[in-house]
Amino acid sequence: MPDSRRPRPLLVIYTGGTLGMQETPRGLAPGGNIEARLARALKCLPGGTVAELPAYELLSLSNPIDSSAATPADWSRLAAVIAARYRDHAGIVVLHGTDTLAWSAASLAYQLQGIDRPVVFTGAMQPLEAPNSDAAGNVALALRFAANPALQEVAIAFGGRLLRGVRARKSHTCDAIAFESPNAPLLGEQIADTARHYPEHGLAREEEIAPRFELPDYAPLGDGGVARIALWPGISPRQLAAWLNDPRLKGALLEVWGAGNLPDDSALLEQLTRASADGKLIAAISQCPHGTVRPGDYAAGQGLTDAGVLAGGAMTPEAALTKLVHLLAQPLEDTERRRRFLAPLVGER
Repeated sequence: MPDSRRPRPLLVIYTGGTLGMQETPRGLAPGGNIEARLARALKCLPGGTVAELPAYELLSLSNPIDSSAATPADWSRLAAVIAARYRDHAGIVVLHGTDTLAWSAASLAYQLQGIDRPVVFTGAMQPLEAPNSDAAGNVALALRFAANPALQEVAIAFGGRLLRGVRARKSHTCDAIAFESPNAPLLGEQIADTARHYPEHGLAREEEIAPRFELPDYAPLGDGGVARIALWPGISPRQLAAWLNDPRLKGALLEVWGAGNLPDDSALLEQLTRASADGKLIAAISQCPHGTVRPGDYAAGQGLTDAGVLAGGAMTPEAALTKLVHLLAQPLEDTERRRRFLAPLVGER
């Protein structure tokens, strides 16, 4: 008879990525037998580390995600797996490729709203078997944080730090500290051999409520349903119209300059106004990684507000675009979508 007092094991979901790759004559390629390889790598960590790690069960997705080719449909699939299994586990660790790890973490934060246990993403800049690899250390850190019941949100454990999933960005192509949280404090960090959690930086919970998951089908938006458009010097109304007039487009993230500036061109604003009037959800964030969008600070940005463009505050591109996808995938009235975009749902703004 099972011992009900025994802690439930963590669930580790392997979705693909550099962590699980192996050297081949043609370079790194996906490798198999991930469960045994991961266990072997964790055993090679400094003395005492393995014995202190929580128990876990490993689930490998049947169709691993190529991180650079991830789609909204992959976000839906991963959220569905977690929603179906989370009650049987004290916490979840997701092993993911680093290129789109922050995008997946942000999307799952919106889908798994109110999650009452940790969902911790991690990955690696080097494969498990590579010399001086960061893979086993990152997984061990993620396991420790995923076993902490006080952490009740989607987070990223990487390079000795714990970041809010919906506030993180990949900021380096090869450094072991590859992710940052430009406008939000750390949720925790590794100090010596301890995974120290900072609960004062966590999501505020006024009362204990059941998770309020929202798991819409993102697949219909996968074919150009939401665009990411960064301004550049010389952008023309014709070029903007090529994006906004596409009948498949349901929403767009506009990356503007500074605190919310765009060229003083009435034809550009006309394109944005027309798209908003057509029911397309248009939001703006700054191209600057630090700081927030405040369109009314300069006359050059007031036109955004007049055109019906929503201010994204200090949201990251990952958080803003995945939020647009999430809201557009649901049968909401336009006014409700706009209200929810401007409201903080999971600490993204």
